Amino acid sequence: MAKTPHNPISAFPLGVTFFLIFLATANSHSFSRRISPSRLGLNREKLSHLHFYFHDIVSGQNATAVQVARAPTTNMTATGFGMVAMIDDPLTAGPKLSSKLVGRAQGIYASASQSEIGLLMVLNFVFVEGKYNGSTLSLLGRNAVLSPVREMPIIGGSGLFRFARGYAQARTLEFDRRTGDAVVEYNVYVFHY
Repeated sequence: MAKTPHNPISAFPLGVTFFLIFLATANSHSFSRRISPSRLGLNREKLSHLHFYFHDIVSGQNATAVQVARAPTTNMTATGFGMVAMIDDPLTAGPKLSSKLVGRAQGIYASASQSEIGLLMVLNFVFVEGKYNGSTLSLLGRNAVLSPVREMPIIGGSGLFRFARGYAQARTLEFDRRTGDAVVEYNVYVFHY
């Protein structure tokens, strides 16, 4: 009797064979997959420095920062703990509000400290000028307002700032104690593609 060549597949029971086929094809329907950064046009990472002025206007008819919520005890605290404000603040190339508009800071800040004036900042820098027009940077961090220089993380972006990461340094140039209006200088250092 002639020997037939050994076929390892025939040694597997049919159920095991179907299970292995299922495992091999199951990954093709996964919700995630690895891709090459170059496939998204992500070639060489760049480091950019942006410099602008943030105008927080809380007084008058044309306020750009408005209180939207507060705790019942907010007015009884020295820090304004529990206050939440929505902002659409102009960003300018120079320290004067009449300087060239380069973008807007849109988002929320909230008084998050009971021991000092410390804000939780959740905002987007939305750029409207030059090559960054239409691009955004997202900032999420703590702003200890009375410190001479504050550092907050940049956690993302869009447009030319896709996959952005970095930090922003803020320095208050002017603060009107009577109105609450402020001008803050920002230096932003960000890695992006």
